[in-house]
Amino acid sequence: MSLSPENEFEPTFDNVLRMGGNTQNNETEKPPVFIEDVARLAGVSPITVSRAIRTPSKVSVEKQNRIREAIEATGYKPDSIARALRSGRTNIVLGFISNMFSQQFAKAVRGCSLILEESGYQFLIGETTYSYKKESAIISDLQQLKPAAVFFTGVIELEENREQLRKLKIPIMETWAYPRDPIDLLVGISNTDGGKLAARHLANKGYKEVAFIGRGGGRGALRYQGFADECERSGISIVKKIHCKEVIDINDGRKVFHELYADGNMIKAVFCANELLATGVYLAARDAGLRIPQDLAIIGFGDNDLASSLQPGITTIRFDSEALGQHAGRMILASLRGEKLNQKTRYMPLSVIERGST
Repeated sequence: MSLSPENEFEPTFDNVLRMGGNTQNNETEKPPVFIEDVARLAGVSPITVSRAIRTPSKVSVEKQNRIREAIEATGYKPDSIARALRSGRTNIVLGFISNMFSQQFAKAVRGCSLILEESGYQFLIGETTYSYKKESAIISDLQQLKPAAVFFTGVIELEENREQLRKLKIPIMETWAYPRDPIDLLVGISNTDGGKLAARHLANKGYKEVAFIGRGGGRGALRYQGFADECERSGISIVKKIHCKEVIDINDGRKVFHELYADGNMIKAVFCANELLATGVYLAARDAGLRIPQDLAIIGFGDNDLASSLQPGITTIRFDSEALGQHAGRMILASLRGEKLNQKTRYMPLSVIERGST
């Protein structure tokens, strides 16, 4: 396996489309700890403890330290429901991912949730399934849910939804694209550059005619545009373009594989703009008796354990999705604490992991 250098060019902004119960355990149950207990141990008033938790900048460092030590000694945990009644906001961060089957999304939300949960926030996950209708329904309910912050594996394209999120006046984290105008916070990748890297890799391998498989909208369209632009620059012809309405799991890649050869074209190389599609195409090609890469070269976007464990493995455009989630978690946490962020946008570099499929 060889790893190409990270982006050798300045990242390209993505031209994102804008459209109008109780649990039981074996531990001995401890008596509840109240804010008065913390105040008594710290030698301050209960209101000072409350202020130190909610707005620490209004409490001296010396008192903050005493209160922190008292909280650790007593095991006190602020009641999130009571806090929500007082402040109109819960300690819950909502994370919405595009597809539960994507290992990349799972790694990102895990990285983000670990950072936030260490600081007392709860991270809850929902799925949008790339649906504008579902996304709009979720966003319209956020005012009633009163989350502390919201995380998306994607960027919000509908202007009405963007405006509703701004009105919440809470940290909004978008990811997985690199637009010029994020709503609030962004840890992104350039899908446009990802497509360019795929085309450049196939050009370096000597392929002159290639195919593309991916979603027709959203990130799929951005990846195709970068791929098409670099193919034209490199003298490569895209002889087949297959747009998928949705991508749920690797079976979608298996299904679309048969469309590659439906018109008699002997496709020699294909860029799959999604790791699930690439894995499905790989498995279907192998089942059909094709040799990889001699008969069909495959390059994907995103990485998963199956893609790396298959022999000879799938070449892919990769970035560190768990690190993306960790960066997002730290930025959300800083924003929740009222800290000034020097940068509200962070870019995640892309690279090519070359395996036997190309």
